[in-house]
Amino acid sequence: MSEMITADLVDLDLSADTKEAAARALAERMVAKGRVTDLEGFLADVAAREAQMPTGLDGGIGIPHCRSEHVTEPTLAFGRSAAGIDFGAPDGPADLIFLIAAPAGADDDHLTILSSLARQLMNTEFTSALRAVDDAEGAAALVRGNEPAVAAQVATTVGTTEDSADTTDSAAAPAGAASADAAADNSAPGTTTAEDDGSAPAQVAEASATGTAAGAPSADGTGSAQSGGRPFRIVAVTSCPTGIAHTYMAAEALENAGRDNPDVEVVVEPQGSAGFNRLDPAVIAAADGVIFAHDVPVREKDRFAGKPTVDVGVKAGINRPAELIAEVRAKAERGEATAAARPGGTPVERAGEPGEGYGTKLRKWLMTGVSYMVPFVAAGGLLIALGFAIGGWEIDKAKPVIEHFDWGQVDSWGALLFQIGAAAFGFLVPVLAGYIAYGMADRPGLVPGFVGGAISLTIGAGFLGGLAAGLIAGGVVLGIQRINIPPALRGIMPVVVIPLIGSAVVGFLMFVVIGKPISEVQKGLTDWLNGLSGTNAILLGILLGLMMCFDLGGPVNKVAYTFATSGISVADPSSSAMKIMAAVMAAGMVPPLGMALATIVRKKLFTTAERENGKAAVVLGASFITEGAIPFAAADPLRVIPASMAGGAVTGALSMAFGSTLRAPHGGVWVTLLIGKPVLYLLAIAIGTAVTAGLVIILKGMRKTGPATAESSDATAPETKQPVAA
Repeated sequence: MSEMITADLVDLDLSADTKEAAARALAERMVAKGRVTDLEGFLADVAAREAQMPTGLDGGIGIPHCRSEHVTEPTLAFGRSAAGIDFGAPDGPADLIFLIAAPAGADDDHLTILSSLARQLMNTEFTSALRAVDDAEGAAALVRGNEPAVAAQVATTVGTTEDSADTTDSAAAPAGAASADAAADNSAPGTTTAEDDGSAPAQVAEASATGTAAGAPSADGTGSAQSGGRPFRIVAVTSCPTGIAHTYMAAEALENAGRDNPDVEVVVEPQGSAGFNRLDPAVIAAADGVIFAHDVPVREKDRFAGKPTVDVGVKAGINRPAELIAEVRAKAERGEATAAARPGGTPVERAGEPGEGYGTKLRKWLMTGVSYMVPFVAAGGLLIALGFAIGGWEIDKAKPVIEHFDWGQVDSWGALLFQIGAAAFGFLVPVLAGYIAYGMADRPGLVPGFVGGAISLTIGAGFLGGLAAGLIAGGVVLGIQRINIPPALRGIMPVVVIPLIGSAVVGFLMFVVIGKPISEVQKGLTDWLNGLSGTNAILLGILLGLMMCFDLGGPVNKVAYTFATSGISVADPSSSAMKIMAAVMAAGMVPPLGMALATIVRKKLFTTAERENGKAAVVLGASFITEGAIPFAAADPLRVIPASMAGGAVTGALSMAFGSTLRAPHGGVWVTLLIGKPVLYLLAIAIGTAVTAGLVIILKGMRKTGPATAESSDATAPETKQPVAA
């Protein structure tokens, strides 16, 4: 395994003045070392990660990082800037920049070393040493932590104590950084190293084995007594989208804040890319409060239910750990706590966080069902489309392949693909209903939800019936979970009682009470769609185009997409339903294609990173991945989103006016042969793309600050720090 950082990957006189230029300068060193195979592709991945959330941290640190298929092995590059570079940190520019590159399938040992570095960035002695070191080899040795003599020499120059210098024989950097070998052999996510507070090696080893911090409560829950009584015990979980840097920096910040407070003990479970070591259940049970600092869902969150809880983003864990500790203590004093866990799971995260309105919760529940349904739509729809392409338009009338299948006959293969796709489509409504209930009530909601969805198909209530069945099933299960059950019966609740009662209630309501009215509404909606023509069809195309481009893959986009796919999820969809599907896919392709065209026509209006994203957006847009425009919208939402919506509306209207049809729910230009009137369809997409590109160029050109003649103009504009949610 190569060293993660060497002197060739260090630039102590980084002259870049923007974060994009800094990333490029450091990435070029990685390319020269053979660690990165495609510079532009890697920088596009870095920019996409940066668009999710700024990577600047308080204390003058920038940590651009990403996972990328263009990285051959985990690599660190370090740059030091005299002028400072804006990475979006609240306290100003960063002078210490770490570019972290991880392969798409990085091994656990390398990720452990990366997590060790992230923790050390929270240590002021470590960062002071990096600012003082005067040669690249010494800086690389500091980061690796495997050159104690160099580390001790630099520690002396920055005024560390005599005791720090005496620890050089323990192979620790002045910041207490573990060596790369030690990290690979002994560390795991959630482990810590010995600190200057006198933690004995045995204590550290015990902490590493359990995934807790040194000095944390023992498994019996006794903890370390402080003068005046037992300390306030806090358990915390940290996680970030990449799981490489912010996860472990937040963990270190919380642990440091706990050590600074003699009345508090903090134990952290970082949930990083290499997995996580679960906290001992006894430690969780003994805790007085919980802190979640995360940007992705906390795994196995129900373990922490029933305790005072503070739930924030991961950067809050890095920037204000002491405030979070004070907040959770205040909640404990007021007696505030989350709902206690019940057998079979707790509807914690998918039911919404405290303070969210019912509308927000409802959207989350519905989107949970849609997100699980979409893969069935894509797989089933494409198989059906391939079946038609191979076997012809009469393939839906072929005999079942179980009765007749000829290995050498093309029609038999077409029939096979069609019937497999039809089987996948048969799951759409049950999966939608089941996972809406799952979003509300967790696993206990699955069985009643699936049963309700299947009944919806039986009675002809279709997609609308599935929505109703899922919501009813989730509500019924939530109601059952609130009933106080004798301890003797709790063991059978999730496997017998809840599925039995929930399915019976949902089945009764669907068959006897609401099923028929919903079926009539579904039939009326279908008849309305079949009757659309002329102006009405064009207006619907405009509406769907606006929805597809409003949030670029977000909830509104998914509503329009689900509306379209529900229409073709039957064995013999109507012509109107296939026109709607065509309009939706065409409009969804426009935003990334339009932005890509704009970066080609007027390069000076876009930053280097945006021009690189434009190259990727061509493929993403052509493949019907609307999210390819998100990096542009994150940097400039007030111009990009309106331009995208305008182009999408034009394309949707033209597609409906041309009468193009589509049986496949996905695929972009790659399923052109399956599109009715393909030439006019592609023309509609081209016109919409031109509208989006032209409008965004005009809007960017009208800015008072003028065109971005320098790469730094857009990179440092205020809106780049306000990414929108995809």
